[in-house]
Amino acid sequence: MSTTQTEAEHGRSLPVLHLSQLLRAPVVARSGEAVGRVDDVIARLGDTDDYPAVTGIVAGVGGRQVFIGSKSIDQYAVDRIVLTKNKVDLRGFERRDGEVLLRADVLGHRLIDVAAVELVRAYDVELEDTGTGWVVARLDTRRPPRLFGLIKHSGGHAARDWKSFEPLIGHARSDAVRRLSDRFGEFKAAEIADLLEEADKAEGGEILDRVHSDPELEADVFEELDPEKASRLLDDMPDDEVAALLGRMRADDAADAIADLRQSRRRRVLDLMPAPQRTKVVTLMGFNPESAGGLMNVDFVACAATTTAGEALALISTASAVQPEALIKVHVVDGDRRLDGVVSVIALLQADSGEAVAGLMDSDPVRVSADADLTDIALLMADFNLYSIPVVDDRDHVLGVVTVDDVLEATIPEDWRRREPAPRPVRDIIQPDDGSAPGADAP
Repeated sequence: MSTTQTEAEHGRSLPVLHLSQLLRAPVVARSGEAVGRVDDVIARLGDTDDYPAVTGIVAGVGGRQVFIGSKSIDQYAVDRIVLTKNKVDLRGFERRDGEVLLRADVLGHRLIDVAAVELVRAYDVELEDTGTGWVVARLDTRRPPRLFGLIKHSGGHAARDWKSFEPLIGHARSDAVRRLSDRFGEFKAAEIADLLEEADKAEGGEILDRVHSDPELEADVFEELDPEKASRLLDDMPDDEVAALLGRMRADDAADAIADLRQSRRRRVLDLMPAPQRTKVVTLMGFNPESAGGLMNVDFVACAATTTAGEALALISTASAVQPEALIKVHVVDGDRRLDGVVSVIALLQADSGEAVAGLMDSDPVRVSADADLTDIALLMADFNLYSIPVVDDRDHVLGVVTVDDVLEATIPEDWRRREPAPRPVRDIIQPDDGSAPGADAP
């Protein structure tokens, strides 16, 4: 396999071509006769450490779309594809598992920039001849110039490594291969939520499909989503899936999500939820959403005054289901679950492990009733430098805990949360310098 372009001008020693240069190029038989035109270029996804190998083209021949494999191609060039034979197999093209159509699936479509965790559009694809075959090496995500209102592909200067992106192809038969990368597991829940809020329906569907394979991550993502977006996504899910998802979420976030469901669905979804979570959610739904009762998390760590510092720390270490912000303090209660005091994790860590929390706790902590409004809670947190405040009933029984992140989420204006974040430095995924990456031997 050969090429007429060496790309020395780009500082790379390996021959390169751009997808925009190949599309609509003539397909030429060995005799020199034009037999069709290039409609698309096919690449096959492989192991996560490999660049997708170009396996052939989809050509328009006599009104049919046919597959021409790379073994039947003598030359990929800027102005033509030259075949090894004079005949073309006219069997119709059918996509196989793991195959990507670079024009149909990538060019003009959005992908996830892994470093910046944002959606970017691919305006060109750079192919590179490694000596053993052509591979998809880089993408150009910069909008090309327009000529008379039309996008003019210059066929050059694709700059970013393919592995810097996670494609959203939306093709079920290649999905299993793409899942092997597990790139979504590297993203924070809030970052995935931002992607979902920016994505269109098709892109969001694929992102959700990936997240769905990790139930805990899925719950975390829905906790971070804009309520209106979360409500739209839940509307498209069956009742049993919604119930399972809300059963894994924090009870206060699940209560908010239930309240946003259509009234005709609420009872059905509640009945399908795990009983302990259903009880918490129903309790929270009885309060004003902007009151302490509506904001609080009903999961917290409590102990008796006779508990030792070591025992209290052990309780914290096993409370994996409790919101981390609610673990900053341990609530000391009597036999009737009335609040005796609070003790900070720092105090427990600095104390002798055998010392009782009675001697370490604040015996008159700041507390609020369930009907306290958001402003009062925020002012108390600011005045007393608090990260959490216990919520109690009229008999001082602890109902739950309001944490600083709950207050921030409720007080920050919606347009502030949705404004464009400051740009982050762009970095490519660094490949090992072992000569395995395309262009690795360039100076």
